Amino acid sequence: MEPGAMTAPSLAVALVAGCALLVGCAGARPNSRTPPSEPSAAVDALLADYARPGVPGASVTVIRDGKVVLSRAYGLAHVEEQASATPESNFRLASLSKQFTAMAVLLLVEEGRLRLEDRVVDVLPGFPAALREVRIRHLLQHTSGIWDYEEFVPATHPVQVKDRDVLQLLSRADRTYFPPGTAVRYSNSAYAVLSLIVEQVGGRPFARFLRERVFVPAGMDSTVAHEEGVSTVARRAYGYARDASGFIPRDQSPTSAVLGDGGIYASVADLAAWDRALDTHALVRAETQALAWTPATLPDGTTARYGFGWFIDEDGGRRRLSHHGETCGFTNAIVKYPDQRLTVIVLTNRAGGEPWRIAQSIADLWLDAPAKNPVWPFETMPNAH
Repeated sequence: MEPGAMTAPSLAVALVAGCALLVGCAGARPNSRTPPSEPSAAVDALLADYARPGVPGASVTVIRDGKVVLSRAYGLAHVEEQASATPESNFRLASLSKQFTAMAVLLLVEEGRLRLEDRVVDVLPGFPAALREVRIRHLLQHTSGIWDYEEFVPATHPVQVKDRDVLQLLSRADRTYFPPGTAVRYSNSAYAVLSLIVEQVGGRPFARFLRERVFVPAGMDSTVAHEEGVSTVARRAYGYARDASGFIPRDQSPTSAVLGDGGIYASVADLAAWDRALDTHALVRAETQALAWTPATLPDGTTARYGFGWFIDEDGGRRRLSHHGETCGFTNAIVKYPDQRLTVIVLTNRAGGEPWRIAQSIADLWLDAPAKNPVWPFETMPNAH
């Protein structure tokens, strides 16, 4: 699990600015074009390594103007059973999960049950007093400076860490990396803490909150924040890693059970429904959604390239939203050009590879010019592993 930040303007100002950013979503696609007559052949070539016999695979979808224009799968979802990957196969999303945790927070904010400027220590019982200046906004934007819980969990840890355990692990640090709100450092701990806040304020287990308030309303019928022994994953893809002998199972690690930062399973079919829900504002108002897609400015005047669960940058004048997800046995990517109404998602059930480069190459097929900035923001953010 892996991958900004801002001392943000007031909520009212941010809402107005965010609305302006979304205006282009409803209009023409100024920087898009008709793809090649055979886009599937070009995509097949990009995913050729995942289509070889007997290897863990990938699923990909392209969404344009709110419609799925390409959906394909390659290789195997379960190597031992020789089960093929399909667009309905559910992969562990790793850090693509963060956008769902952020949405859960925004639902509570929109309802007035939570404020972005609330101090975490005032909302969440058990949050370390030494971190008293950390606020909800800081967690969302990776500007909290809190230590990553994975620093305290060795690979030989005998039991899996859960979101609630992160509080105890954080108590081992009596300081933050920097004063909250002054810099950016990617933190999985931040999103584990956010899941606990959603559970505390939302009045129900985090996985259930996501199911009832996010997944079902968005039409994501098979998506689940997976808890071993509590829920099951239909059409599950299992994770693998490559060694000298080929691919070997690597589906779980000591941190795989933390939900808020990376524990959601979904298919590209369900993620297409998610993309549609975002663009039609089926879950939160347009001005609220705009907050998640608005980068902020740090005290030194630099722009932090993270919103709420999304990396944000510009690619040759085109606004680009993105995220990668990387955990034991899975590596994933999403790239979204909201003003061109184009989204590409690539999910893989293997460690390694660079599906974000594949996703960008696929997006380039629909854009009027290839990406002018091939480096995604996570590649330069501290600790965005």
